[in-house]
Amino acid sequence: MFKTLPKQSSSAMACIAASACMDTEVGCQTLKTHDSEKLQSLAKLLRCYRPPSFNGEIENANHDHVMMSSSNITKIMESVATKERRAAVLVCLFEGPGGELRVILTKRSMNLSSHPGEVALPGGKVEEGDADDSATALREAMEEIGLDPSLVEVVANLEPFFSQHRVIVVPVVGLLSRIGDFKAAPNVDEVDAIFDAPLEMFIKEESHRCEEREWRSWKYTRHLFDYETEEQGGFLIGGLTASILIRAASVIYQRSPPFTTHHLDFQQLQKTIIQNTLNDSYDVVKDLTIYATQNA
Repeated sequence: MFKTLPKQSSSAMACIAASACMDTEVGCQTLKTHDSEKLQSLAKLLRCYRPPSFNGEIENANHDHVMMSSSNITKIMESVATKERRAAVLVCLFEGPGGELRVILTKRSMNLSSHPGEVALPGGKVEEGDADDSATALREAMEEIGLDPSLVEVVANLEPFFSQHRVIVVPVVGLLSRIGDFKAAPNVDEVDAIFDAPLEMFIKEESHRCEEREWRSWKYTRHLFDYETEEQGGFLIGGLTASILIRAASVIYQRSPPFTTHHLDFQQLQKTIIQNTLNDSYDVVKDLTIYATQNA
């Protein structure tokens, strides 16, 4: 049964000063009323969130890794990912007993052929009939953990990420005001455990470690977080899930993590993709994140 697990404390969420939205911006006019003032402020902030755009084709050109404009990133992603290679995950946040923001996570079934036993956010690939990325994320959360979509207010989509299997993954941020109304019902074919963790831990050093890896002479960093619960033991949160949560925490708490996150060389990425597009065995480097907002 899903329970709040307060063993690892988290400091109170940094003060969120939601910027005023223009009346013409879609999604910023009508807000769901939350019992929590913190969630209400967060909803206002995130409903007005727009992924940063960049002037010019390449920024920080003297760095080993450079950032490209959001439009070019999208073109690169679309060149290797068809509609069938699009997915969405739900970053479902609620307020814990100590006032901290917590995120719902799962441990994938050991019987799955893909990433068995790994920690993941609820989510999956787009299916026929899904109206948008939010619909995909909510449907998958219902199927995997029994989360009623009516309990969740979707407030933002973050920058898309790119998985090792050339799948575009869109993080959908949702707020769960009444955690007590969530009656967890894990799909035993897909999920071995449901737990939650403080969101702020993903921009803290305490539980963080990283591994430097190399793929086809391309060096990259894999972020890992060790998390202990009172009732379910320890979990290792890493890979794409960790990268998404680092980004989500950075946006919500409005600060960067104390550890180094990596830029990717998008020129090299584009060249590699073009060279390998016709190779069916080609896999993009594991946990490759495609967004242009991290700081070196």
